[in-house]
Amino acid sequence: MRRLITWVALYLIIAATVTVIVAWRTSRETGYAMPVLLRLQAPPDAQKATSTLATAVEPTDDTERFTRLDIGRTDVRTPFIAFVQMADLDRDDLNDVIVCDALANEITWIRQESPGVFVERLIAAPIIAPAHTDVMDFDNDGDLDILVASLGRLFPSNDRIGSVIILENDGTETFTLRTVNSGVARVADVRAADLDGDGDQDLAVAQFGADDGETVWYEQTEPFEFELHVLQRLNGTINTELVDIEDDGDIDIVTIVSQEWEEIYAHVNDGAGNFETVLLYGAGNDDFGSSGIQVVDLDGDGDDDVLYTNGDAFDYTPPRPRPWHGVQWLEQTSPMTFEYRRLSDFPGAYSPRAADLDNDGDQDIVAVSGFNRWERAESPSIVWFEQTTDAGAFVQHAITADPTHQITIATGDIDGDGDQDLVAGGMHFYAPYDRLGRVTLWLNSTVEPNDG
Repeated sequence: MRRLITWVALYLIIAATVTVIVAWRTSRETGYAMPVLLRLQAPPDAQKATSTLATAVEPTDDTERFTRLDIGRTDVRTPFIAFVQMADLDRDDLNDVIVCDALANEITWIRQESPGVFVERLIAAPIIAPAHTDVMDFDNDGDLDILVASLGRLFPSNDRIGSVIILENDGTETFTLRTVNSGVARVADVRAADLDGDGDQDLAVAQFGADDGETVWYEQTEPFEFELHVLQRLNGTINTELVDIEDDGDIDIVTIVSQEWEEIYAHVNDGAGNFETVLLYGAGNDDFGSSGIQVVDLDGDGDDDVLYTNGDAFDYTPPRPRPWHGVQWLEQTSPMTFEYRRLSDFPGAYSPRAADLDNDGDQDIVAVSGFNRWERAESPSIVWFEQTTDAGAFVQHAITADPTHQITIATGDIDGDGDQDLVAGGMHFYAPYDRLGRVTLWLNSTVEPNDG
């Protein structure tokens, strides 16, 4: 176990002190009372993960390709954005941004009312510490609903305070809050797909917990009525990616489990909702800091690979990047066989996303940093990895070092010019506070307007 008995007394003293200070500052600056807890981590024994880099990575500056635009509310002194998602929520052919505001305990919608004009409106509150959304037509009525994972508390807790929520759209972007389940281990992710082949949508849920937690799926037995099935009882599940990982025609669940496990699993579906759990990768370092995955065919060979960041530092007081933080991918070299490919060290790496950022026909990678060395002005908060002519070979570019403390990023064409833009969210819960950003849009200039 990571926490040694000899650290317990020191842990209690520091955790209590940090809780009081951070809660006082948060309530003073924002008017929101939010209970918080930072945990002291015992010094790690494991060394930096070792692996031959897939390619030589050449860090280069690329600040001129992307132009920053702050969108939505700008009156928040200390932003706590847990997740952003790009989606055309009202289906007017203009992409919008859905925001999980873990400080205000709100789901908001930054609507693009006309090209380049953004207005933020409240969708639902209070939803305590929302961690993830998934925009999709859950009830098959022709409009887009929003699935929400609610932690119940942003920072670690063993209290069963999580919730699985569906915001049902009435067709006019007015939403009814439906609670699928509450009083469960803190919920970090929820996705929907027909997992049992009966024609309706089911849910795959990451119930992170703290020292407890589990991966589950909810079978929809009647409209908005569900039966719970437990897949795995491990704490720390972050993401539940839904994909046909074994290419047999049904939907499987790929998960990343952090905490002391630091492992990636596939819950392989037989097509009727019966799952076999298969370990795809284990870091071998129980302080690896797993922070996110995306399942995507990265090298264009027809099968799914796994993008993977490790940059979590929430367990350390004060939070600091670790020397083994970085970005990697698991290449599927043969059916259900994966090979680890390290791309680059990247302190505090989070939220890996694949997109063709340079319009050359292959997948590039973007990632953000929540825990870099912010006392150094040059420490990047957003980077992208350009896939070169050799499939699986990448060159790293820095997009920006301002704002700092970026925890989430999404991709999509928001200005309609034919290339992939970026939207990122900041979580500024520790100093310095000199380069803030709540929700920032990064417009890509790969394709000039009206050329795409």
